[in-house]
Formats: sequence, structure tokens, C-alpha cells
Amino acid sequence: MKQLNEMREVVIAGIGLLPWHRYENQEIYDFGSEAILNALKDADMEWKDIQSAFCGSVYQGTGSGHQVIKEIGLTGIPIVNVENACSSGASAFRLAYQSIAADIYDIAIAVGFEKMPLGPIPSTAFRPYELKMGFNFQPANYANETVSYMVETGATVEDFSRVTVKNRMNGALNPNACFQTPVTLEDVMSSRMIAAPLRLLHCCPLSDGAAAIILCSRDKLKSKNKEISIAASVLTSGVYGEANPVKSLKYPPSLDLVEFSARQAYEISGYGPEDMNVVQAYDTVAASELWNLEKLGFCKKGEAPELLRDGALNINGNLPVNTDGGLMSRGHPLGATAIGQICEIVLQLRGDAGLRQVPGAKIGLAHARGAGPNSTVTILKR
Repeated sequence: MKQLNEMREVVIAGIGLLPWHRYENQEIYDFGSEAILNALKDADMEWKDIQSAFCGSVYQGTGSGHQVIKEIGLTGIPIVNVENACSSGASAFRLAYQSIAADIYDIAIAVGFEKMPLGPIPSTAFRPYELKMGFNFQPANYANETVSYMVETGATVEDFSRVTVKNRMNGALNPNACFQTPVTLEDVMSSRMIAAPLRLLHCCPLSDGAAAIILCSRDKLKSKNKEISIAASVLTSGVYGEANPVKSLKYPPSLDLVEFSARQAYEISGYGPEDMNVVQAYDTVAASELWNLEKLGFCKKGEAPELLRDGALNINGNLPVNTDGGLMSRGHPLGATAIGQICEIVLQLRGDAGLRQVPGAKIGLAHARGAGPNSTVTILKR
């Protein structure tokens, strides 16, 4: 960690976004390359300026990053394909960040893309016997975790239903979101059951999509008015027996995976949860936004539902969360999700988020979690 603090500063030069939905007549190289072109335009750069590429995806097969970049032009630069479940995009971003911070490259791109199959996420992150027993049905796994959270904190179905209502309201302000229609509390709580207590509108929609970010050293930045610095980029994985606390000599033994990654990010950046003006919290199901906010240190365990009820998590609240609609509204193309989260923080810190803009946002945090397990935390500052 200390060595990272001694490395050179890395800034974000440009971002590339496009609407996330079902690209039925297009492949990843079609819309993935579009995200790259959008990032180049935003950074006022040309493809020949890019010195390395890190490409996050999950189900796209061998050399998927090469296939996407081939549409732009193969120039001989290193292309690294990264598969790290739902943290793939943030893991690719971290590799790009480290390569510049370590003075290996001056300009790099992180791109994430995914064309999702229909139905529940077909997770293969299990042993064969676990797959045969149905452990890879993610809604059921999250349902079990949700029940545990409810028992431990007293949270109710109505509490986490409000997450969906909030995020769909935010998504209605995001032209790139998969779902741009608000829903009511009644809509959520009457939607069909998926895995008790989770109903359809408690589960994030799967979608196709892509997002890209160009990172560079400060001296290579061409658009100074868009300058956003990377204060921390952290990736942690689990320990033997995922349900057990992360064992660390440095931190209290009660720390879990998300807490562990957050603590590292706060230590590296010099900021704490009280400094964050806007947050992207991983909300693959509605309840997970609540427990992840608690694990990220924004409140004590069991307090997130009250913050939500009081409006603190709204765009105009004290702690705006998932201002672009989060996974619940924006969609969840696995390899692109975490990069899309970081892009939203960039827009907020630039003041370019339009109707969903958080006034005066200067520091933001994006968090994603994936099978493995992995947890990533990225902190940006203006």
C-alpha cells in the first residue's frame, strides 16, 4: 500500500458511455468499440495515443478484448483480457491505473463489455458438485443473504423495496439506463416472487453494454477542465471460508471482504466515508445496497434503512447513492458494470451529470463485488 502512495499521480482523461440494453443485432465488438471511440472523443485523443489496453469481460470468450479493439485498429500495443466476475471492469481499471502510476505507460485504456445471456446469471464460480446442487442460482444465494440481514438488523421487505424505488427514480434521469421508468413501492412489493423474500423488482436487470475510461499521467492530459484524479484503486479477495471474517493482523478480526477493501481505500487515499459526496454502491439486489453501505463505513450495521427512509440517500440528500440508477436501473452487463459505476462518479465530479447532478461534488467512491469472491473500491477526487 505505501509503495502505491509513492507512485506518480494518475488522472482520468476521458470516459465512453452508451445506452445499456439488449443489443440483439450487435456483438461485443460493435458496441464495445463504440464505447472506446466515445472515450477517445471525450479525452480529445486519438487511438495512436493509447499505449496499452485492459479489457474486462466475463462470458465473452478467448481474446474478447482483441476482438473489440480490432474494430478500432490493432497497433501492436499490449492488450490484456481480465475476467474477475462482476469486478472484471474495476480490475481492468486498476491494472491500467497501476501501469501508469508505476511509470510503465503514460496513457492506457480500461474497457468493459458484455453481451449477457437470457435468464439468471449462469455463474460458473463453483465446484462441479456445487453446480449440480444448484448453488449457482444467484437469486437464491442473495435471498439467503437477505434473510440473514433481515434477522440480524430487523430490516423489512419494505425497507429494501425503497432501494428499487429510489434507483428507478434516479434511472429515469439517466438517458443511458436500461430502465428509465419510475416504479412505486406497491409495484415493487407486488412483483412476482423470484427467491423469497426477493421479488422481480428487487433483482437487477441483466443487459448488454460497454463502458471505457482513458487514464493518463497528468502531463499527458489534453482537456485540463475535465481533470479527475484517482485517489485509490483497491482490489481484495476472500479468505478460506468466505463466510468467515477476513483475518488480518492490521485490522480488527470482525472485518469482512467489503470492509477490508474499504479500509484499504480510505488508508491509501487519506479520505474517509465522511468525505464522500457521491457513492456508487453495488446493488445487484435491492438489499445489497443497504448492507454494502454499512460495510463501506457510511453507517453502522442496520442503520442504512433509516437513512433511506429519511431521504439521505437521494440525489439531494446528505449521501447521494447510485445517482445513475445503479444496477437496479442502469442494468448489469457484468464486465462493464464496474467501469460504468466509475464513469458516473467522473460525471458527477465534473459537474456533467445533468438532471441527476449532485451540487458541489468533489470526492466520490465506486464499489463493486463479484464472485471469487472479490471486492473493489475506487475513490476519485476533483
